[in-house]
Amino acid sequence: MLFQPPLQTATLLKRYKRFLVDLHHPDGHEFTVHCANTGKMTGCAEPGVSAYYSTSDNAKRKYPHSLELSSNQAGDLICVNTAVANKVAIEAIEQGVITELQGYDELLSEVKYGDENSRIDILLRDANKADCYIEVKSVTLLEENGQGYFPDAQTLRGQKHLRELMAMKAQGHRAVLLFAVLHTGIEGVSAAAHIDPKYAQLLEEAVTAGVEVLAYKAEISAEKVVLTQALPFA
Repeated sequence: MLFQPPLQTATLLKRYKRFLVDLHHPDGHEFTVHCANTGKMTGCAEPGVSAYYSTSDNAKRKYPHSLELSSNQAGDLICVNTAVANKVAIEAIEQGVITELQGYDELLSEVKYGDENSRIDILLRDANKADCYIEVKSVTLLEENGQGYFPDAQTLRGQKHLRELMAMKAQGHRAVLLFAVLHTGIEGVSAAAHIDPKYAQLLEEAVTAGVEVLAYKAEISAEKVVLTQALPFA
């Protein structure tokens, strides 16, 4: 996914009210941008780090700028706009980067499915094989030694999605949980049992039931976010 034009940079001052971030521009003025991330953003919004923002030409927006990337003290780049995960996942499938998800004729997104009123992020179809249901999750929580974790807070929605994937697998479909790793410092992914033990338990049950887990890391810059390489999940 390309940022056109490339993102502009500023210094992050603070995040508040979940969706608002104050930035300090290099020319000296301070301004507020919208942040499309409902998570805790642990380690992704520390005061003083570099932030990267886009600008909308929609005159009706109260906040014309949007926070897209942030950094940490180690200099890692992090994509904090959670909407990007699905976009880069779709691009990576269509461009053949995610080798495990090739060989389908049709790719659909945001399709209603399941018994719990859900929408699948990506649905792959082919007349000669079972449908493939893919839930995409953005991973941005980095702890020690390059280890990334999901989720960064308790996620009832994420738990629901695991139940839905298990149900699809039980019905004879293919079910995949795809972790889009949007943090350049992360080198492996695990379930965050210390944050949401119920999610970790359900994920273990899902794997036992045949749900596939994939993790792919993004190359991130002010110009683009692109999934490029598989990472281990354990």
